Amino acid sequence: MTDLLIIGAGILGLSHAYAAARRGLKVKVFERSATPLGASVRNFGQALVTGQPPGIMLDLAQQSRDIWGEWARVAGLQLKRNGAYLFARTEAEEHLLEAFCAGRAREHGYNVELLQGAALRDLYGGQFRHHRAALHGRDDQQLYSREAIPALIRYLSQELKVEFHFSTLVRDVEPGRLHSTAGSFRGEQIIVCAGHDYQTLLAEAIADLNPQVCRLQMLRARPAVNLNLQHALLTGLSCVHYGAFADLPEAAAVQAQILRDAPHLHEHGIHLLISPTPYGELIIGDSHQYGSDASPFNAERVDDWLIELAEQTLGCTVQVVERWQGVYGARGPGPFSFLRAAPGVSAALMHTGVGMSVGPALAERNISGLWGDTA
Repeated sequence: MTDLLIIGAGILGLSHAYAAARRGLKVKVFERSATPLGASVRNFGQALVTGQPPGIMLDLAQQSRDIWGEWARVAGLQLKRNGAYLFARTEAEEHLLEAFCAGRAREHGYNVELLQGAALRDLYGGQFRHHRAALHGRDDQQLYSREAIPALIRYLSQELKVEFHFSTLVRDVEPGRLHSTAGSFRGEQIIVCAGHDYQTLLAEAIADLNPQVCRLQMLRARPAVNLNLQHALLTGLSCVHYGAFADLPEAAAVQAQILRDAPHLHEHGIHLLISPTPYGELIIGDSHQYGSDASPFNAERVDDWLIELAEQTLGCTVQVVERWQGVYGARGPGPFSFLRAAPGVSAALMHTGVGMSVGPALAERNISGLWGDTA
């Protein structure tokens, strides 16, 4: 009998496979497509520590940072560990970053530096001098998900002997057994890591969590000038989305400014994230639309707003080369759930779009809870 059967080869499935396999457990992973195509490869590849709120999410992000570093070493992932920059474009955003650095960052040990004046003007040869300040989140990391996820799969398969079954749909799970298009398999524990698919497996148990789906519009573009960008970028818009900042008193002025000057950004949940690829291009997004299902129809004006924000932030024009839709699980009873649906049958779900940031450590926590700290 196999020790652990995992459904889903996204970041949560792979993180659970790693946590179990490094404990010496026998692991099999089942993925319905020939290669992962869900949220784990559609994202920005930003493993953010700085944006996480104090408490369990910050702890998980800091622990996940170390795991990503280990994966980069053993699996050959291209991982940028030089942090991310969050730009303040307005006085209200600058005051919020100043308050964060003076208070919460010191109290909870965020590894950050606020660049203003000459330090900001010197950044990238003055390319971003039109901003008021830049928060350098030194612990933030960035990778190219489309290549990192396959590299992690190769490492798990070749070095840790995890057995993968791709193009295999799991139809049903029950204590000790999994039924799929490749036959039935026995396992001591089964963990469903099926992303935003709430209906194929454990539908009744998952429905009790009342989760939703979030869809995002995203782009890949070439900047008109060679920026040689080596950091992920955000703006003060992100401060009203990320828990590290959103509940600070100074965030209210930022939110009021958005509602007054750009209510469409609030309406569509738009805040700017930019990630450089290894090939000189930029991944740009994103918007947020919540519901029980992800509409297949993109709004061109949302892409226009994203491009406009990106060009304002970068100080140059960009040429779009690819567009796509991200989809992830959202709005459950908390930021994540580990649901014990039946004896030996569990589901690991993210209810927010930070699976890359906290998933590796979350899986360690879940596997430890099932088998104890035997690593």
